[in-house]
Amino acid sequence: MEMGKVLKALRMEKGVRQEDVADYLGVSCQAVSKWETCASLPDIVLLPPLAAYFGVSIDELFQIPREKELERIENMLLRKRRLEPETFRKAASFLQDTLTEDPKCARACSDLASLYLHRSRSDRQQAAEYAKRAMQLAPEEKAGKEAYLEAAGGICGDDWYDNHFEVIEYFREFLRTNPGNFHGLYAIIENLLADGRYEEALPHIRELKEIRDNYQPLFYLGDVEMGLGNRQKALALWNEAVEKSPDAWQAYCSRADRIKKLGMKKEAMADYERCFSMQESPRIVDGLCSMAQMLEREADYAGAISCCQKILQTLRDDYRAEDTAFYLEYEEKIKQLASRRRECTP
Repeated sequence: MEMGKVLKALRMEKGVRQEDVADYLGVSCQAVSKWETCASLPDIVLLPPLAAYFGVSIDELFQIPREKELERIENMLLRKRRLEPETFRKAASFLQDTLTEDPKCARACSDLASLYLHRSRSDRQQAAEYAKRAMQLAPEEKAGKEAYLEAAGGICGDDWYDNHFEVIEYFREFLRTNPGNFHGLYAIIENLLADGRYEEALPHIRELKEIRDNYQPLFYLGDVEMGLGNRQKALALWNEAVEKSPDAWQAYCSRADRIKKLGMKKEAMADYERCFSMQESPRIVDGLCSMAQMLEREADYAGAISCCQKILQTLRDDYRAEDTAFYLEYEEKIKQLASRRRECTP
C-alpha cells in the first residue's frame, strides 16, 4: 500500500483530523493533505515523530497490513449504529481497492456486503420512524403503512411480494455449482419451508441428512409435518431431534423456537434456559432474546427486564462488548420496558 494511503488509514483509525496531524508536526494542513493523496512525501526527518504519533514503527508507515485495516472496518461495523457518509465512503473505497488488488479476497467481499447491509439497516430504521410518523399524522392513508411494512420487514399480504422466490432460485443455482454445500442447503430449506413449499424441501432435507445426520434434518422434517397439519408427528420429530443430540445446546434452542408458536410457553422457556446454561463462553444470547420477547408479550416486564440484564451481563463478560450497537440496543430496551412497567403499576 502506498504511504499516503497508509497515513490516511492510520489517521482514520486514530480518529483525528489532518489539522491535528499538521499541528503535531508543525507543518501545514495542505502538506498532510498532499501526503495522503500521494502528491508528495513527508521529509525524512518527520518519519520518527509521525511513527510515534500513530504508535507504529517507521517500517509500518510504508505498509499497513491489509488485515489490520479489515479488522478496523469490521470492529467499526460492530460498534457504530450509524456511519457518517464520509466514513462509509472511505471504508468502501478501501475494500474496493483491496478487491482490485486481489479479486479473490473473500474477506473484502464479505466486509463490503456487511458495510452495505449496515447502511441499509440504518436507513431502514430511519425510514421506519418517518413511516410511523406518517401513520400518526394520516392514519387513513395507506402510504405510511406500506412504507413501514417494507422498512421493518413486515408481511404485506401479497404472496408475490412476500415470498422468497428470488432467494430460492439463487440457492438452487448455487447448489448446482456447489453440490452438497450445507450452507446452501440450510438456506434453500429454510426459505422453501417459509413459503410453504414442503414437497420441494424434502429432497434437500434428505440430502442434508446424508451430509450431517444430526438434529437439524429431524427438525426440518417436523416442520414439513407441521406445515401439512400433522401437529403430533411434528412434535414427535422435534423431540426425537433433541434426543438424538442431547448435548447440543442448539437443539434445545431450535425446539423452543418451534414449540413457543404452539402455545407451549412454559416448555419453550425451559428449553431456552437449558440452552443458555449448557453453553461455555463465549455464549450465544439468542435464546435469552427470545425469552425477553415472550415475557414482553405476556406483559411480564420485570421478567423481560431480567432477561435483558442477563443479555447485557453476557455481552460484558464474554465479549467485552459494552460499546457495541447491540449492547446499546438492549440498554434502550430496558428503559422502554421499565417505562411500560411503571405505566402498568397501580
